Amino acid sequence: MTETPAAPLTVLSEDETMFAEAIGSFFREVVGPKVHEMDKNQKIDPGVLKQFFEMGLMGIEIPEQYGGAGGSFFMACQAVEEAAVVDPAVSVCIDVQNTLVINALRKWGNEEQHARYFPKLTTDWVAAYALSESNSGSDAFALRCKATADGDDWILNGNKLWITNAGEANLFLVFANTDFDAGYRGITAFIVEREFDGFTVGKKEDKLGIRASSTCELILDNVRVPAANVLGPVGKGYKVAIETLNEGRIGIGAQMVGLARGALAAGIAYCQEREQFGRPISQFQAIQHQIAQAAVDVEAARLMVYNAARLKDAGLPFLKEAAMAKLLSSQVAERVASKMVEVHGGNGFTTEYPAEKFFRDSKIGAIYEGTSNMQLTTIAKMLLK
Repeated sequence: MTETPAAPLTVLSEDETMFAEAIGSFFREVVGPKVHEMDKNQKIDPGVLKQFFEMGLMGIEIPEQYGGAGGSFFMACQAVEEAAVVDPAVSVCIDVQNTLVINALRKWGNEEQHARYFPKLTTDWVAAYALSESNSGSDAFALRCKATADGDDWILNGNKLWITNAGEANLFLVFANTDFDAGYRGITAFIVEREFDGFTVGKKEDKLGIRASSTCELILDNVRVPAANVLGPVGKGYKVAIETLNEGRIGIGAQMVGLARGALAAGIAYCQEREQFGRPISQFQAIQHQIAQAAVDVEAARLMVYNAARLKDAGLPFLKEAAMAKLLSSQVAERVASKMVEVHGGNGFTTEYPAEKFFRDSKIGAIYEGTSNMQLTTIAKMLLK
């Protein structure tokens, strides 16, 4: 499959370009041959997951003293993007680990929590972010999971739904309310280990796309969590959630950009091979224009994502830019993936070619970590305040 360039040199530094090229090659050569099988089996190959840890992809921003790569948020987004060029399903596994859970632990965790969990997260522990429930999706703070104080511990009861990485995860960042009378100001973040008594990973969802990525229900039945596992102050979980998701939107934007790049690369390769009327269909202006427009859309979305990630790393305001990047990249991914199915013609409707998988995988971008409507609301509020 023809691969698009790793990045314009005007956008990436030399080190960032080398990083993108190195991990891009890894995903194409090692993950690429397993994509169809993982999608069919609805499971990430354990050997592939092990290699993610060995390459340092599961702890990019964790400081080197804890075994991490000591990289930037931008580098984490690069890894997410390059993974999605090959398989958006494995990309979201890396994304949730880095841009959500590790990001939250870095900002809100104390030194003891860092020392206890960072070495595990860089070695072999997958992490999951457990906020959503059956009645709290976009209305995230309508959650009903309850935390009750019991001496120095907390007892958690409730259910979580649609939790990415739950099938493989050892560590879960769980949000529960310690005081429903206080509304969202009672929400608290807890670090929950898979082996805690009363904690169960339930039903695995059978999904349209990103099928190798596990999405499961969590059941909390009198789960005892030590006070030492409260992340941030009690009652400040809403801030942990909001700030982490603001950053996570950029990660999803990177995933959607990578997906669109992968779909476009597949379309470019196919149209140069497929012949009709005695010549490759790439010689027809109708196909050329579709390819060109898709390339423009991908580059525009990519630059928006990069800009938001740069702002975040620089400590500058990025909320509006993150929402815009997530919105546009998800729209571009769906549009480009759909158009590349058409470029493939009848073959695009079969599982023999990658176009149909990119198309299936693209739809989730408008839904998770903040729907497109929620991004529009955020953008409007920022512009009109």
